[in-house]
Amino acid sequence: MTALPGTTGRRRIYLMRHGHVDYFGREVRESGHTDMVPLTPLGREQARASGLALAHVRFDVALSSGLPRTRETAELVLTANADAGHLTLGVERGLVEIKGGGLIRANSREELAARMAFEFDQAAQPGARMMGGDSFSEVQARCVAALERLLAQPGWHTALVVAHEGVNRLLLSWMTGNGLSAVQAFEQDLACINLLDFDMVPREDGGVGTEIARRLVKAVNLTPYNYVKHGMNLTSLEAIFARAD
Repeated sequence: MTALPGTTGRRRIYLMRHGHVDYFGREVRESGHTDMVPLTPLGREQARASGLALAHVRFDVALSSGLPRTRETAELVLTANADAGHLTLGVERGLVEIKGGGLIRANSREELAARMAFEFDQAAQPGARMMGGDSFSEVQARCVAALERLLAQPGWHTALVVAHEGVNRLLLSWMTGNGLSAVQAFEQDLACINLLDFDMVPREDGGVGTEIARRLVKAVNLTPYNYVKHGMNLTSLEAIFARAD
């Protein structure tokens, strides 16, 4: 098992959110599906800024959820990295975003953002679902399983993982040991970077492989295009549903 330099059994995941997209853009209007929405020019600029901030990091593994917005963000980050030539960007479907149920009706973008924010506020309630769709607890279990599969793979110590706001919130809440109770507290701005460290040890039952002994949150919601977030007064949901004009 490879470990971070100077440590024994420690691995690091740079967990990112994708850059800006427009869920009301032409691609969505024509297809009727938000899954295939691409990055906007702003989103590509944000991803490039994060790529420059990570340009010195040698990644051993790179994954996205496979949706265009996460794949494009990861590709732009790796393009800025001189040591990424050995990498093939992988896909981890377990990191696909949590989804609401059916058609979501709202009178404005602002109302939609507010309603979605409230859904995260009640994520820890028994049986809670995202606007009548996916179960928060089931999606958290899926996302955690995806990270555990990655951590079970031998021969790496630093990984890039590009996912989504809801997924990242669920993972960060799990990192704290508080299940779903901390989901509402974690903002995930567009193209942000989180640093998650894991101390891996041989399995206690003597089986083949390793298990997580300790989860460490080194940094949360870093935005290299605006480190101190001056003027970023909207929540991430308010920002992504803001009018382009």
